[in-house]
Amino acid sequence: MYVKNINGTSDTTCRCGSWLAHWQRFSGQRAIYCGAVSCSKTDLVGAHVQKGASSTDAKWHIYPLCAGHNQHQGELQAADGYQLVSANKSETCGG
Repeated sequence: MYVKNINGTSDTTCRCGSWLAHWQRFSGQRAIYCGAVSCSKTDLVGAHVQKGASSTDAKWHIYPLCAGHNQHQGELQAADGYQLVSANKSETCGG
């Protein structure tokens, strides 16, 4: 799967305390390493992403990435082990 980072969303917040906590809560997973293929960094954030260009899904999702990949522009290959979580607070944490 390919994802595209949505830059300029750092001011967006939710009730979970952080977007990484939001991702963990609603995915039921715990991230140890960056979700970008072949990246083993552990300085993780809950990044706002969209599915890659080959997808018709324009929704915003949260996905665990390292700080460096969170600044990446363009598409990057996401690891198969982590799932996308909706960034739409009305569908998840309500605020």
